[in-house]
Parts: sequence; structure tokens; C-alpha cells
Amino acid sequence: VQLAESGGGLVQAGDSLRLSCTASGRPFSKVAMGWFRQAPGKEREIVASIRWSGGSTYYADSVKGRFSISRDIPRSDKNVIYLQMNSLKPDDTAVYYCAAQSVGAHQYDSWGQGTQVTVSS
Repeated sequence: VQLAESGGGLVQAGDSLRLSCTASGRPFSKVAMGWFRQAPGKEREIVASIRWSGGSTYYADSVKGRFSISRDIPRSDKNVIYLQMNSLKPDDTAVYYCAAQSVGAHQYDSWGQGTQVTVSS
């Protein structure tokens, strides 16, 4: 499976961005998909996730009420998740990664290459 992110960019504080992640390739059973981010000098952290069965979501405290994760399944070999980011802050500046956890895996085991989000003050 291949994961490809898009939608990053340079915005001002208070602006919005929507990131997209397309999972393509042979259909695979997923437990969840999520968004992570890594800022310079910091460890990678989870931002939001969505369970594939049932659609329940999780958000890091730092983004609750501002970010929203959603999914679209146009066909079995192409799944898409989104991260709508509102009221962006300079602290949201990071490389954002899309990830997927396949059935049987104990952690996220497929990763995209990342997309840069820069929020200026």
C-alpha cells in the first residue's frame, strides 16, 4: 500500500488548511489511519486518528476543537483520509505524516512521506 499526503503549505495564524492522504494499491484491511506530525527538534506525535471499523476518532489535546479527521472510500483500492485544520497556530508548524495500521499489526506500519505545514505569526 502506498500513502501520499497533499495539502500542506505556508499560512498565517488563524488560517485553515485541509490535508489529504490517499492510500492506494491492493486493498488491505486496516485497523486505523491517522495523522502524525514532527516539528524540528521534537519527537513525532500523533495528531488524530480514525478507526476504520465504526469510524471513532481520537484527537491530541493540543488540536481538539480545531482539527477534524474524516475519511472517504471511493473504491476498495483507494481510500482517502482528510485532516481539516482550523485556527492554525505557529505551534502547529511541522511535517505532517499520514499513517495506516493494518490488521494484525501492533502499531502503524505504513507511512507517507510527509507534507510541510508552516504557520506564520
